[in-house]
Amino acid sequence: MLSQLWPALRINIFLTILLGVAYPLAVTGISQVLFPHQANGSLITQNGQVIGSELIGQNFTKPGYFQPRPSAAGNDGYDPTASGGPNFGPTNQKLIDRVKASVDKFHKENPDYHGPIPADLLTASGSGLDPEISPASAQAQTPRVAKAREISADQIGQLVAQYTKAPDLGLIGEPRVNVLKLNLALDQQFPKK
Repeated sequence: MLSQLWPALRINIFLTILLGVAYPLAVTGISQVLFPHQANGSLITQNGQVIGSELIGQNFTKPGYFQPRPSAAGNDGYDPTASGGPNFGPTNQKLIDRVKASVDKFHKENPDYHGPIPADLLTASGSGLDPEISPASAQAQTPRVAKAREISADQIGQLVAQYTKAPDLGLIGEPRVNVLKLNLALDQQFPKK
C-alpha cells in the first residue's frame, strides 16, 4: 500500500511547489516588470498620495462632479470588500423601488436635463464597483457640472470627449469614461470658484 501512496504524495508535493509557489512567483515577477502600474492595482496618486484606483468606483455626491453608477457593494455602496450586485430579478420590488429612487434623485440633481436617462445611471454593475460610465451618462450630467463650476457646457463636453475611452482594440466593450480621472481633470482644468 505504501508503494502506491508514495508516488501520489511525491506528485502532490511537486505540483504544490510548481503551481502553488513557482508559478505565482513567476507570474508576479513578470507582471511587475512588464506591467507595474496594473500589477500594483492601477493606483492614481496626487501629490504623492494615493487617492484611488482606476479599477474601483468611488462615490461623488457634490454637484460639481460627475457621479458614477449606483453601487450595491456594501451597506452604503462602493465598498471594495463587499463587491457584488444585489442579484434582484427584473420583477423584484426592491429593484423597482431602487431604480425609481435613482430616477427621482437624477431628476432632482439634474433639472436642466430633459432626455432619456442612460441606463447605467440607474442600474448597478455586476460588481457594484464599476469605475466607468457611458459617454451618454457623462453628457446627461454635463449641465449640472457646468453650472456648479460656472463654466460652459461646451467646455465640459470637450473634457468628456477627451476622457472618453474607445472600445479595446476597436471591438471589445463600449465607449466609456472613467469617473475618477474625469473628476480629477475637472479639478485641474476648472477648479471650483
